[in-house]
Amino acid sequence: MIRVLIADDEAMIRAGVRAVLTTAPDIEVVAEAADGRAAVDLVLRHRPDVAVLDIRMPGTGGIEAAAEIGRAAPGTGVLMLTTFGEDDYILRALGGGAVGFLIKSGEPEELIAGVRAVADGAAYLSPKVAARVVAHLAASGAGDAAGRRSAARARVEALTAREREVLTFLGAGLSNGQIARRLHVVEGTVKAHVSAILAGLGVENRAAAAVVAHEAGVVAPTERPTGPGRG
Repeated sequence: MIRVLIADDEAMIRAGVRAVLTTAPDIEVVAEAADGRAAVDLVLRHRPDVAVLDIRMPGTGGIEAAAEIGRAAPGTGVLMLTTFGEDDYILRALGGGAVGFLIKSGEPEELIAGVRAVADGAAYLSPKVAARVVAHLAASGAGDAAGRRSAARARVEALTAREREVLTFLGAGLSNGQIARRLHVVEGTVKAHVSAILAGLGVENRAAAAVVAHEAGVVAPTERPTGPGRG
């Protein structure tokens, strides 16, 4: 059973997220919070598998809460809920410990898939979020879109052939266990490849590596995980 905490300052949003998640037989909502400070306290109390956080909340926001959860409860994966127009917040959260991002107006199935993926230890980027992050990076003064794509491809090409293959699956939101089964290797081998990928790309976490994969156009054409397995 995947144990989940929900944090959002809007009670209606929390109710909606809970209603969606409780339709999944393998997901249990164990706590709710209306701000980031309470979310951190409840994570430490309940130790959920996944914390679903609104990216902007009064007081301690989602970004600060994600960073604190990453330090104090690394076993809890953080899935951020965002809206259009919050690209800067997403980029900050990428460096703050969040490993999943969903648009609040997305499909309910995406929320369930995102929770399952993050519980598996995978990075999960909603296709809409990934597209907006890549577009925002291109417009942020760090080079035009073509230049950033070229730079991302160069970074990817510096990886070994096997690391590039693993990156394509990582960018598609697969966990280490799922990648291992696709490649017919043991999970420890995939973990070693992921560590080498993060170092080779110069990024801190799987979500940031997934952004590079999207920029470089090397995401595997594979369906996101939807089953109840935690592999």
